[in-house]
Amino acid sequence: MDIEDISSWRNATNTINTTLCSSGMTYNLANIAIYMLGFFFIVGLTLSNLPIIRKHTSSVGIQSTLQYIVEVAMVLHMFVVGLEVDPNIFLQLHLPEAKMAYTGVLTTFVMASFLTPFLNIPKAADVPFNLCLSVIVSGSASPLLTRLITDLKIGKSDIGRFVVSAGVHTDLVSTILICIGFIIFDPMNAFKYRLVKTVLTMVTLLVIQTVLAAKLTPVIMDWVNRENPEGKPMKCSHLVLAVAYVVMVCSFSPLCGGYDKVLSAFLAGVFMPREGRIAKMMISKVNYLFAAIFYPLFFFWVGNEAQLSKFEAGRLMTWGKLFFIFLIATVGKVVGSWLSGVMLGFHWEDSVATGLLLNIKGHFHIYLAIMASNMNLTSISTSIALVFATFLTIIYAPLVVENIIHRARKHAPTQRMALQWLDPSDELRILLCLHGSQNVSSAINFLGISRGPVDPGILVYLTDMVELTDRIAATLAHPEGVDAVTVTDPAVVQMREQITNTVNAYVNDDGDGVTVRRMLALSTLSNMHQDICILAEDVMVSLIVLPFHKQQEPGGRLNLGHSGFRHVNRKVLRHAPCSVGILVDRGLGATILSRTSISLYAAVIFIGGKDDREALAYAGRVACHPGVKLTVIRFLLEATGDSVSSIITIAKSNTLEHQEEMKVDDECFADFYDRHVAGGNVAYMEKYLVNSGQTFSTLRSLEGQYGLFIVGRGGRVNSILTVGMNDWEECPELGPIGDILSASDYSVTASVLVIQQHSLKGELDGLQEGFSIM
Repeated sequence: MDIEDISSWRNATNTINTTLCSSGMTYNLANIAIYMLGFFFIVGLTLSNLPIIRKHTSSVGIQSTLQYIVEVAMVLHMFVVGLEVDPNIFLQLHLPEAKMAYTGVLTTFVMASFLTPFLNIPKAADVPFNLCLSVIVSGSASPLLTRLITDLKIGKSDIGRFVVSAGVHTDLVSTILICIGFIIFDPMNAFKYRLVKTVLTMVTLLVIQTVLAAKLTPVIMDWVNRENPEGKPMKCSHLVLAVAYVVMVCSFSPLCGGYDKVLSAFLAGVFMPREGRIAKMMISKVNYLFAAIFYPLFFFWVGNEAQLSKFEAGRLMTWGKLFFIFLIATVGKVVGSWLSGVMLGFHWEDSVATGLLLNIKGHFHIYLAIMASNMNLTSISTSIALVFATFLTIIYAPLVVENIIHRARKHAPTQRMALQWLDPSDELRILLCLHGSQNVSSAINFLGISRGPVDPGILVYLTDMVELTDRIAATLAHPEGVDAVTVTDPAVVQMREQITNTVNAYVNDDGDGVTVRRMLALSTLSNMHQDICILAEDVMVSLIVLPFHKQQEPGGRLNLGHSGFRHVNRKVLRHAPCSVGILVDRGLGATILSRTSISLYAAVIFIGGKDDREALAYAGRVACHPGVKLTVIRFLLEATGDSVSSIITIAKSNTLEHQEEMKVDDECFADFYDRHVAGGNVAYMEKYLVNSGQTFSTLRSLEGQYGLFIVGRGGRVNSILTVGMNDWEECPELGPIGDILSASDYSVTASVLVIQQHSLKGELDGLQEGFSIM
């Protein structure tokens, strides 16, 4: 029995962290890679090379300012890249992804070392430069790769996780090799070997810096984190102390030994602790800085430095450098991944796809290409060619992912996020939505009847659906970056406080087997369905339960309701990544559930089809509650006589689709019967009907007998018993049966739960995002 995130939310001035879904106010830090290295790349080159722009940016002052800004941003970028890497990764060399990553780096490095000298990339023949270039070509941009994999919807798959992990290994080892190369060679002096004394000085200073980062930093950061727990404002003096210490560690070797500040920040970040409020806040702030400011400025700087007028497009050698560098990097990665895949027993298509994705280069590689020109190591034309080659490593990624999804769709098993397919040993995850405090009572009773067995229990994400208005938007704040939003609107705060206290009291009193986590869907009504679907997908729930848009008035009738929430419900039904239920509360919230006597009479209507099977699966959990008396009413088609309807019924029943569906219905119902009806826990009734008219009259005859109806929304192959009902539906989102049971002229004390089973559809066209292919 526990309830999570409620008391912490209440004590933290309503701070909602990453669980906040607000497409209207959320900044997407994981923008598609084509957007970051495509749009800004083209716009940056185009704008910064316009004569009217270049006229105002060619002065030494502006050039120096841009250079300083980019260098500071790259220091922050590489520090965060290092900070997000777990130092224990060095202990994971035995893992398959590490072996594939290092094999790809090795083969690419060897191939580049032999072939790049023939391309005459440096202005003068330079073996150390070509070796360093080979290391850079062997690398990968793990932050960009991770965002790309996530945006293309394969981040939860086995190959997606494998590629991300291998990308981190590749990025780490290649950057460390660059760090070592800077110690041995001096790029500011034509890559000449450094003096032994200088090398020893740098090594000593880096060792001291590493010890400070790995040993002293945890002590200081742990003290700051203890003094500033989550939910409380960060003390300014502590924040200044923490940032000043980080700056001191990162600048130790550059100031004392002349080491590169960008590489020093990376090494310091690798060995600093990733956990704690300070580390998370630094990552969040830097990511926000990059997404909001740095990316466009960075590519403007790239275009400003890479003067297109000096690009020697008329020379064949220029294009040769561009495409051969791209081919060397690509072929080297693919060959290395394929060789490693052969040794590890991977399918060759997976190995090739992994190699292609590991070849992605990013901002750091573009930065190095431009800096090579600034240090007079290469010509501007060559640096532009290297920048173009970097861009080429990204543009094919969506095609690679499309191929992965295509193969996975054919070979990998799919899984519906639905109650019918839930493993009985797994806890049931439900996203239970509320419009406000008026839904709390029905939500609590819904929790009570849905919990099923105490072990494994039920995990409920209790989500407040709050419309984002101008008034509420004006009260939002981002105290720790875009991943945390503080809601300070008094009405919202009071509403959430009331819900929190009520649910907290229920869980403490009678919450065995129930775990509750508080969520907030804050968005405009036009986008709220996206927030709910994304949240349901992220937390991997099997069922979303939405409140009906109409509320019961004191007289018992339903009011006209909120049309905006009605459209939200309809959109969720279309786009949900799992099953969806709509709860029409007409007395369920007023019912006092007892565990010692019957306090609620419930009925599940079973006609047939996937939605009815889902309703039956949910009813199996309701049957476990000792205070609920459940009755299963099965509507069966009686096809007798020589009437036209009987002939049509017999003809329909002979179709293959109908026979298969009936077979699945019978198997599902037989399993439910053996589990619940045979033991006497659930009552069973059969109704033999001829047409939809009799279905309607039978439903009307049940009025006043039950306090809760559980029905499927639709999805029935056998439509004889419901044909024509759609013509007079008032609320199509409830389906024909649910619409009749929730009509204004039906019982004012009968609540209705309408369930729609998850269909395999969506952005991956029926493929579960957590698919397995390797």
